[in-house]
Amino acid sequence: MSVKIKYALVTGAARGIGKAIAIKLAADGYHVLINYKSNDVEAEKTKSAIVDQGGNATLLKFDVSNRTEITAVLVAWLEQHQDDAVIEVLINNAGIRNDNLLMWMEPQDWDGVIDINLTGFYNVTKALINQMMLNRYGRIVNIVSLSGLKGVPGQMNYSAAKAGVIGATKALAQEVGKRNITVNAVAPGYIKTDMTSDINENEAKAQIPANRFGEPEEVAELVSFLASKKASYISAEVISINGGLYS
Repeated sequence: MSVKIKYALVTGAARGIGKAIAIKLAADGYHVLINYKSNDVEAEKTKSAIVDQGGNATLLKFDVSNRTEITAVLVAWLEQHQDDAVIEVLINNAGIRNDNLLMWMEPQDWDGVIDINLTGFYNVTKALINQMMLNRYGRIVNIVSLSGLKGVPGQMNYSAAKAGVIGATKALAQEVGKRNITVNAVAPGYIKTDMTSDINENEAKAQIPANRFGEPEEVAELVSFLASKKASYISAEVISINGGLYS
């Protein structure tokens, strides 16, 4: 009986936190499936960074909110590799912001953020959970946000989506715990990525006890630990990584 190759799937891995996580998990020994929606150039850069350090990576292009694409790409990949591969680690990182006060928030601004951040988590996790259950092993780490813990004005859609993922994390962890599957969430504060490029760092860091923004690689280190066997007794937790900004 051949040994199956162990994979880790990272959604939204073309840039930012997702890219750093993908690179770190590859260094940990996983063949990384790099999911992205549209940015071919940046996704290739993530893959090249992994290959350059001696790792293995495969690009999987699909929109996490589009179930037709998930069936055509992710489910099809699972069916093609059912005999030689197992996805042990899932990092639900894909997310978008579209900030506005509720009085000015259009329905599409609400729907788009909920669809990617919350429904996308459901779509991808649903596609993989049966294999993890059968394999009696899995690590699911959901990237949420400070916004989902405390609420941020002007981010009602984003706060609601991330708070929803936090609730789902706690519920799913209880459903699958007996199968040696852990489900946790990581809640970053201000991290230096494209998503925070519109925020004035000098003004914002005055609120942060650490007096700086975090680096994507710091988040990746935490995710790497939660995705490892070392974290087998940690589940249903939301771990903040925010320089002491909110606890």
